[in-house]
Amino acid sequence: MTVKSTSARLKAIVSGSAGNLVEWYDWYAYTAFALYFAPSFFPKGNQTAQQLNAAAIFAVGFLMRPIGGWLFGSIADRTGRKAAMTLSVLLMSLGSLIIACTPTYHQIGIAAPVLLLFARLLQGLSVGGEYGTSATYLSEVAEPHRRGFYSSFQYVTLIGGQLTALGVQMLLQKVFLTAEQLETWGWRIPFVIGALLAFVALFMRRNMEESVKIDTTKERGTLKLMLKKHPRAVLTVVGLTLGGTIAFYTYTTYMQKFLVNTVHLSKDRATQLTFFLMLIYACLQPLFGALSDRIGRKPLLIAFGVLGTLLTVPILTALSHANTEAAAFFLILGALVIVSGYTSINAVVKAEMFPAEVRALGVGLPYALTVAIFGGTAEMLALYFKDIGHESLYYWYVTGCIFISLLVYTVIKDSKRTSWIDKENK
Repeated sequence: MTVKSTSARLKAIVSGSAGNLVEWYDWYAYTAFALYFAPSFFPKGNQTAQQLNAAAIFAVGFLMRPIGGWLFGSIADRTGRKAAMTLSVLLMSLGSLIIACTPTYHQIGIAAPVLLLFARLLQGLSVGGEYGTSATYLSEVAEPHRRGFYSSFQYVTLIGGQLTALGVQMLLQKVFLTAEQLETWGWRIPFVIGALLAFVALFMRRNMEESVKIDTTKERGTLKLMLKKHPRAVLTVVGLTLGGTIAFYTYTTYMQKFLVNTVHLSKDRATQLTFFLMLIYACLQPLFGALSDRIGRKPLLIAFGVLGTLLTVPILTALSHANTEAAAFFLILGALVIVSGYTSINAVVKAEMFPAEVRALGVGLPYALTVAIFGGTAEMLALYFKDIGHESLYYWYVTGCIFISLLVYTVIKDSKRTSWIDKENK
C-alpha cells in the first residue's frame, strides 16, 4: 500500500468517492429523467410502451459493462488504479454530452434513438470499469480494522449519484421549469451538469495517490491469470452479486416508475419520495459497513439473503396496493434496510477475495457480467410483466434470484478473516 498517513488515506478516499459520485450521477440521470425524455426519442404511443423503449436502451447500456470491467480492470491491475479511474470518468462525460445535444425523434427520426443508444454504450463502458477499480481502490487504502466502513462509501457515493440526479430533478420540477418545459427541453439540463461535474472529478483524480505498487515484471491483469488461479473466486462473485443487484435495481432505479405506474403517484411526488428514501439509504451504508468490521461480512450477507427471500413478495405486493404515501415510504424503507446487508459490503467482500495483480479485474468483470445480465434487465422485465398484466411474476423472479445468492452466502468463507489485502500488507 502506497497510501500510509491518515490524512493521505482520507484524501484518497474523498478523491475516489467523489469521482464515483459523478459517474453514478451521470448514469442515474438517464433513469431519473426517462419519464420526461422518452417521448422525445421514440414514436408516440402509450406511456408504458415509451418507458419500455427507454428501459431497453438502459438495459443495452449494461451490455458494455463487462467490456468496461475487463478493459479498465486490466488497466488498473497493469498500470495502476489512478489511470483507469481517470479514463473512465472522461468517457462518462462524453456520453452525457451526446445525450444533452441529441435532437429529437421528430427532428432527425431514427437517428435520435441510435445516438441515445451510442451514448449509453459509452456510459456503460465507463461505469463498468468504475465499479471494479473504485471498489479495489477504496478497499486497498482503508485501514484493516475499518475496511468495511471505508469501502461502504462506494455505495454511499453510488447512491449519492442517484440522490444528486433526483435533487436536480426536484429543483427543475418545483422551482425552475414547468412540466411542459421539462418534457420539451428541460430534461437536457442534468446531462449538461453531469458533463461539467465529470471535469471536476477528472481534476481530483489527477492528484490521487496510488493504493498499490505495480510490479511490471510480473504477469498482471490478464483473463488467463484470473481464470487459471482464481476460478472459484470468480464464480463466487457471480453468486454474491446475483440477488443483490436485482434487489438493488428494483428498489432504486425502477421504484420511481413503480410509484408512478402502479401506485399511481404523480411524477413529482414519486421523485420526492424516492429522494428521501435514497438519502436514508445512503446513511445506512457506513453503519452496516462498520458493523461488518465488528462481526464479519458473512452474517450481513446471510441476513440479506434470508430476509430478501422471505419478504420480497409480501413487500412488493403490499406496495402495489398502498393507498397512502406513508405506507409506500415505509414499505420501501424496510426493503432498503434489508438490501443494505448486501450493498454496504459487497465491494470489500469481492476485493478481499483476489490478490493485487488481478484484483480490479477479478472484482470488476464477473460483477459487471452479472449486473449486465440481471441488474440491467430488471427494470425492463418489471415493465414487461406490468405491460402484459402479470406484474406479480416479477416479484417471484426477484425472490428466486435472492435465494440463489443465499445458497452462496451460506457456503463461502468470511472474507474479513481470509482477506488477500491483509496477507499482502503483513
